[in-house]
Amino acid sequence: MNDLKLEGIIPATVLPLTSTYEVDEDSLKDYMKWLLKSRIGGLAVCVDTGEGPHLYREEKIRVVKIVKSVVGNKVPVIAGLQAAFTSQAVEEANLIREAGADAILVFPITAFYGAPLPPELPHAYHRAIASAGRVPMVLFQLQKDLGGAEYNSECLTKLTEIEEVIAIKEATFDAMKFLNTSRLLRSLPRKIAILTGNDNFIFESLVLGADGALIGFGTLATDLQVEMFELIQKERYIEAKEIADRLQPLVDVIFAPPVRNYRARIKEALVLLGVLKYTYMRPPLIPLSREEKEGVRKALKGIGLL
Repeated sequence: MNDLKLEGIIPATVLPLTSTYEVDEDSLKDYMKWLLKSRIGGLAVCVDTGEGPHLYREEKIRVVKIVKSVVGNKVPVIAGLQAAFTSQAVEEANLIREAGADAILVFPITAFYGAPLPPELPHAYHRAIASAGRVPMVLFQLQKDLGGAEYNSECLTKLTEIEEVIAIKEATFDAMKFLNTSRLLRSLPRKIAILTGNDNFIFESLVLGADGALIGFGTLATDLQVEMFELIQKERYIEAKEIADRLQPLVDVIFAPPVRNYRARIKEALVLLGVLKYTYMRPPLIPLSREEKEGVRKALKGIGLL
């Protein structure tokens, strides 16, 4: 089970919706087929980019099933697991596994908020999920401003003792914290893949040793990011940096304040690129203003994608 290898560019996908905020299943299938044209390392669904926290349980399971039906065994499908308490998380893990997900990304819960965080608390939560779900697990270290939790070294060490843990998505958006986490994980006896979730320094994360990138930005300019990753693997850093510099203006627009709008900006970009039909967001998320839409268009044109 734990021989699953996660590496490379793993797009955190958006979720196409209809005008009545239902899952647009046909558009979802076409979107997945489009992403599979690139040499991606996997696909993440029902995560924050894909409005996972705003979906009913039945919708999440349906999304996983649809995506798996399209993807098959071409690349791993990672599904987001959001819960409020342990028994709910256990149920979700079982359903996600049965739906066909190859791994789960476990979101931090509110019980982890506040310092100090005793290692036993997140360990017990993840251990319960692992024992029931028996599916490879990706830890999620997320900046507090986005409702996440940042694990100290004691917590991380304890969590990696769980056999099902195969990777961590590190998304503190802080280069020093990313580096410290990487150093800690590299010192452990068992290999834990490090997947950057830091859309603001993707290139730098990969140069610093990340095994891949599980990011919302991964669903834009995907071919270019795959090329950048492959160049870094070959230690052709100057060429890779040229791609990163080219993409940076688009990154800056997509993740400009307020960061919560990044999902809508990605959908707008994908519509402009002809990948999606609509930009509908499920309330309370709101559509972009005319000014923001124009900003996305200009950024895409500026880097040569339009």
